[in-house]
Order: sequence, then structure tokens, then C-alpha cells
Amino acid sequence: MKVCFVIESLFSYGGVQRVTAVIAKELAKTAEVTVLTFDRPDLQDTNMYGLNEAPINYEYISYPDVKGFKQKFCKAYSFLYRKLLPQTNLTSSLYAHSSFPSERRRRLIDRLNVCHYDAIIAVHAPIATRIAAIRSQLRCRNLIGWIHNSFEAMFTKGSWYAGTELEKYFVYQFRRLSHTVVLCHCDVAPYQLKYGFSPEVIYNPLTLVPGACSSGTSKKFLAVGRFSPRHKGFDLLIKAFAEFAETNKDWTLDIVGEGPEEELYRQLISTYQLEQRVCIHPFTSNIQAYYSNAQVYVLSSRWEGFGLVLVEAMAHGLPVVSSDLPTSREIMGDFGLYFPNGDIHALAKQLHKATKTDWEQKSAKALQIAERFNIEIIIKQWQQIIKKTYGKG
Repeated sequence: MKVCFVIESLFSYGGVQRVTAVIAKELAKTAEVTVLTFDRPDLQDTNMYGLNEAPINYEYISYPDVKGFKQKFCKAYSFLYRKLLPQTNLTSSLYAHSSFPSERRRRLIDRLNVCHYDAIIAVHAPIATRIAAIRSQLRCRNLIGWIHNSFEAMFTKGSWYAGTELEKYFVYQFRRLSHTVVLCHCDVAPYQLKYGFSPEVIYNPLTLVPGACSSGTSKKFLAVGRFSPRHKGFDLLIKAFAEFAETNKDWTLDIVGEGPEEELYRQLISTYQLEQRVCIHPFTSNIQAYYSNAQVYVLSSRWEGFGLVLVEAMAHGLPVVSSDLPTSREIMGDFGLYFPNGDIHALAKQLHKATKTDWEQKSAKALQIAERFNIEIIIKQWQQIIKKTYGKG
């Protein structure tokens, strides 16, 4: 069986990239796997995420420019659709053409039709809509959209991904796929209630081999993630830690990540004079060492599609302080120490509470929860969905 993943970028640091690499490597044990990526060939590093350990084929694609009157016309219609036109099946179908012009469609169609794939997995919502838009022209009829953002994160007003103005378009396209896969059961309900559409659910697996279990004695908080604008909430965490540090002189905070908001975080650390208490570290291939050396993990995200770092932290025996997000609740149940999303003062209080928790009891429970996300369990679900679509081909 031949499977192709289509992903914007695989050879960069991020949770989506890491989990895609893990699933691709595991599927490659029983299938012929290709990854089609928009990463430049000179940036492709198969040592990243241990990709060199599996027999995966890598293909590079770039889109041609759209010039002249056609570009202006496409932009004009796209603007009208997003701002003024009623979002019907017809106007959504036209938007699929204006936002993805024929030159670019043809480039993607040609690359995907070179090989007769049995299943194509489009990673992330924007790529899934592109694949849905060219469905009738693909040799492969078994198309799977793998959506890594929560419904709320994608379709709330001002979202970086779709927002309310593109909600109907995205769902219209998802329905054209053989399967749409979301990361949590809590995301199925809004699709069902608003559109009568039921995506499949597959949890993300634990994507690393855990290091040593934490000893619970370091007095270190840990947070890990990309420094993307208004996503992981590290700005909230630094402010909350500053409040926490007014009455606690022992604990420190490590933040591991990279991205455009790094300067903002460093400015906050300087403003609150926390240079000796808060340290920013770059991404590393040995993230396990940070988990092993921490005592409590903190997820301060404003939203999450899944929250893979929660599983990684629990696999190292760490208690967790988390934003009260539906995905966090689904992963951890009543295990987490939750605070209202965005509430800095409540987060500071939970940091204090975490320093006084029964650490050994929490650690044992963390390890138990993490076992649910074993790669062997998750890959069987992927194989079942691929076989379902394969059977339709």
C-alpha cells in the first residue's frame, strides 16, 4: 500500500512536524510512505525527528506565481467572499478556485498523480482544503484531512487559521474528503451541532522515548512550545511567575522553544527582573533531559489542538498545571491543576498549589495516564482508517 503525506513544512521544529514524523515512520514499517513538503530541498534534514531511521521517500513542491489580471481578480473575489457574499456551496466552490488558482492546482495535481497512491493524508486544515478542492482530478480517491487545530481555535473571530468568515468554506471542503481526522472527541460536537458532520478522532501519540522519570526535587517549572503569536501563552506564564515569585524565592522556570515572540518574552523577563529565575532555552533533540529535570509542567496556552506536551510531561512523571481547555480536560481528566484560560492571577495561585502537591501520588498517576497514548495503540487506528478509504478506492 502506498501512502502520501502532504505537509507545509516537515523539516522544522513544532508539534505538528514531530507527530507527523512519528506516524509516517511507524506506517513505513508496513507501507510505502512518501512525504510531499514545501520545505526547500536544502533545508531537508532527515536526521530531524529520526526520520533517517525509516525508508520514507521525500518530495519537494513549490507553487508558481499567479500574475497580472488573474491575480487581481482572484484577490477581489476572495475579499468579497470573506466579507460580503453569502457562504453557500456555490460561492464556497468559487472561493476554492480564487484562493487556489489553476496554476497552483495543476502543480499539486501533477505531483500527486505521478504515483498512484492508495491514500493521501493532508496535514493541517489549509492543506486539507487544497486537497479537497482538487479531489476530482486526483488518481487517488482516498483523501484524509488531518486537522491539528481545535474547532474553537480555527473558527473563532480573529483566528490566524480561518476565523468565522471562512468557517463554512473549511467545513464545506472537509465534507468532500474521505475522512476528516480531529485530535479530540470534544471537537466532534461543534461539527455535529452546526453542520451535522462527524469527523473521526485519533489522539496524537507520545512522540518520544521518555527519559528518566523526574525525581520531583528540582523545584523547577517547565514549559515547552513554539513562540507563536498569542498561542502558547508564555507571556501569561512569565507574568504569573512574577506574581508567584513575590512570595516564593526557591522555584525557577525553564521555557524551551523558539519563534517570533522570543523578544517579547525576554523583555518581560527583564521588566520583572526575573533573569535569575526564568531561563529561555532553544529547541533541542534531547528535550527529555528538561522533562527529567523538572518538577512540574505548566501549559499556559490560550488554545490547543491536542497538547502533546502534556503527554510528554506525564510520561516523565510530572504533575501538570494547565489552562482549563477542553483538550486538556479530555487528556488528563481531573488530574490537572486547572486555571481559567488567560487568568494570570489564577495561574499564579495554581503554581503555588503545585509546589505543595503530593508529588509521588501525582507522579504515579501521570505515568498511568501517559500509557493511553502509546504509539502502538494510535497507529492501529490510523491503519484502520487508511484501510477503510483504501477499500473505497
